[in-house]
Amino acid sequence: MKRILLIIVMLLVAGGAVFAWIQHLDQDENLLYLYGNVDIREVQLAFRQPGRVEQVLFDEGDFVAAGTRVATLDAQPYQEALAAAQGAVQVARAELDKMQRGLRPQEITQAREALKQAQALAYQTERDYTRARKLLPSKASSQQDVDTTRSARDQAAAGLKAAQAALSQAEEGFRKEDIAAAEAQLAAAMAAQDQATTALADTELFAPSDGTIIARIREPGSMVTSQDAIYNLSLDHPVYVRAYINETALGRIAPGTPVQVRSDSSKKTYHGQIGFISPRAEFTPKTVETIELRTDLVYRLRIVVNDADPALRQGMPVTVEVDMLPASSPADNS
Repeated sequence: MKRILLIIVMLLVAGGAVFAWIQHLDQDENLLYLYGNVDIREVQLAFRQPGRVEQVLFDEGDFVAAGTRVATLDAQPYQEALAAAQGAVQVARAELDKMQRGLRPQEITQAREALKQAQALAYQTERDYTRARKLLPSKASSQQDVDTTRSARDQAAAGLKAAQAALSQAEEGFRKEDIAAAEAQLAAAMAAQDQATTALADTELFAPSDGTIIARIREPGSMVTSQDAIYNLSLDHPVYVRAYINETALGRIAPGTPVQVRSDSSKKTYHGQIGFISPRAEFTPKTVETIELRTDLVYRLRIVVNDADPALRQGMPVTVEVDMLPASSPADNS
């Protein structure tokens, strides 16, 4: 009797093991294992302005947070250029203010007095000419006297017109065209000042994102042109994995599919999702005639790792486990 019970127990255990194994096989059918490499983005940090490097504040391997100042240029030339631009703005603004306000009251008064003097002179020269012309028949004046007084009268009349025009201009102020030109000069000077301000700000170099310095390329005292790299910065986020998938499994994954990522260097499991599936094959056969050849097509995936840490390094090989979507049947496709 005991032997029979033992046999029954053994059969039940074996049946349970077989059932679990079958369940494991069914589960593995929906798992896809991909092999890829960690792909960390790098940024070359450079100044937008040329100059002499004054400070290089970090070394290789240092972590920097976004917005941290990492290097500076000698700012003196740019400070001097900004001061000159500010002076040009002040000159242009003063010139515009002068034209908008017109002449000073004293200058207008001076123009009026000059007009009165011109009027008096014109009146006097007109009287002298009239007297000399009347005395000419009686020989009390000569023809030369008449000519002289007439010339003086004409000159005085011209001076009177000039004084009248000067007073009119003083009272009306500057022309609209002159004021518009002064406004344009002020705008140009202010634009030059903004450029000088931007150039001065560009003498400081800041980290655009959190990351680790992987290369320090320049040292203090180096002369650099714009866009000469000072550092290579490895970004902490985002961290990607580049992997490839066969065409046969392509229909069972989609952007957003969750994945697990493991490396050989640790037992930690990272979590992420498929972020990009290439629309074209990376390696296409010369001739595609059979199903076997078509299955050789490989498509590139970009997997976004959500909980990456410094243990994932550039180029590190990793294994990606994907829980695939259920396979579609012919009835689903119809």
